[in-house]
Amino acid sequence: MTETTYRRVNARVTGIAIAAALGGFLFGFDTAVINGGVDALAGEFALSAALKGFAVSSALLGCAVGAWFAGSLANRWGRVPVMLVAAVLFLVSAIGSGLAFGVVDLIVWRVIGGLGVGAASVIAPAYIAEVSPAQIRGRLGSLQQLAIVSGIFAALLSNALLAWLSGGAAEVLWLGLPAWRWMFMIEAIPAVVYGLMSLRLPESPRYLVLRGDYDKASQVLLDFTGAKDVNLKIQQIRDSLESEQRESVRDILGPVLGLKPIVWVGILLSVFQQFVGINVIFYYSTTLWRSVGFDESSALLTSVITSVTNIVVTIVAILLVDRVGRRRLLVAGSIIMTIALATMAVAFSFAQLVTADDGTTSATLEAPWSIIALVAANLFVVGFGATWGPIVWVLLGEMFPNRIRASALAVAAAAQWIANFAISTTFPVMSAISLSFAYGFYALCAAGSLVFVFWKVRETKGMELEDMH
Repeated sequence: MTETTYRRVNARVTGIAIAAALGGFLFGFDTAVINGGVDALAGEFALSAALKGFAVSSALLGCAVGAWFAGSLANRWGRVPVMLVAAVLFLVSAIGSGLAFGVVDLIVWRVIGGLGVGAASVIAPAYIAEVSPAQIRGRLGSLQQLAIVSGIFAALLSNALLAWLSGGAAEVLWLGLPAWRWMFMIEAIPAVVYGLMSLRLPESPRYLVLRGDYDKASQVLLDFTGAKDVNLKIQQIRDSLESEQRESVRDILGPVLGLKPIVWVGILLSVFQQFVGINVIFYYSTTLWRSVGFDESSALLTSVITSVTNIVVTIVAILLVDRVGRRRLLVAGSIIMTIALATMAVAFSFAQLVTADDGTTSATLEAPWSIIALVAANLFVVGFGATWGPIVWVLLGEMFPNRIRASALAVAAAAQWIANFAISTTFPVMSAISLSFAYGFYALCAAGSLVFVFWKVRETKGMELEDMH
């Protein structure tokens, strides 16, 4: 392959990987957008604390269901049609949530959006892995996490902008509607863009071979992967599929607690990614920063800065993943996260409980522990964002054999959403016991992730998907 051809192929495959990763952008946007308007909608609908918490976390249950079914649908209909379904779900959720009459239908619309998030969390990494040349697959697979954190940042930024334009999330902005409703409806724009771009994407060559459409598969391989011998590549894919010809959704089942060992590796990667507590930082960051002495405005600004930091370190991961390898980055990340979280646990053991006039209790830290906690929290975000955040999505997209990839990834992604729900909903209870207890638990999970990587995770850098067994 000439240098010019190589660059043209790389540009083409990068373009379709970015388009597919827009699902990740909506994934991040949809999960973060409610944070800006949760207090305002709770006031409008007179929600109790428990109901407000469920309104926030209900989308995660939809995510688990969407992830679970996305794999079988992708094997039946193809990767691109599932992206289109996800785009429609995002669009419906955005409009429905913004025009919700009460908390019941709001929760329904949020769950519908969660179905789209779950589907996108499965289909984007699978599709990107299947269309990418092996030598840059890690880099392109990392685009999923970059899109997710960019979506989170965009949601935080648009929330802040809309609240500023109206004078507050509960204040009327346009057409007689309060700003918090527009926060939801603004998601319709990227949803439509995602749908239109999905219409222009080629189908995965592995899926086309699975369905016997060899001519189209050859054309996709030629145009987007730069395969030197397309016929040889088609035969390799066929051999890989035929060696597993009896594989189906039910064949992710195996002897180890009902599932194949490789599926358990994917599940545990997903669970460890969430059990280190990363979403506690993003869902409860304002509370955390206020506990170390920031006022509300400064806490919100710091949350945005943390989101930008996450984007920057994800770019670092993209540059390193195909050079350093997946396993080394996970090991480094586990070490950094363990140290950072253990430091936070120690720092918050010096917190003082303060009771406000309304009877609520909060923890505050004095110097130097407030500074130590602040530095440790940001170190944790850096360690996660440069390693476990993107690398787990890369591995989930490439580590499974061809025929069960979509189904196995669906199970692993569903486990990730359930773990996310568990951590997000238990943090208030754990922090009520003590913040040291909460962060100590996450530190133990980070240490456990290090042991798990050494024990069960193998390197996949540079391997062809047909060699994944």
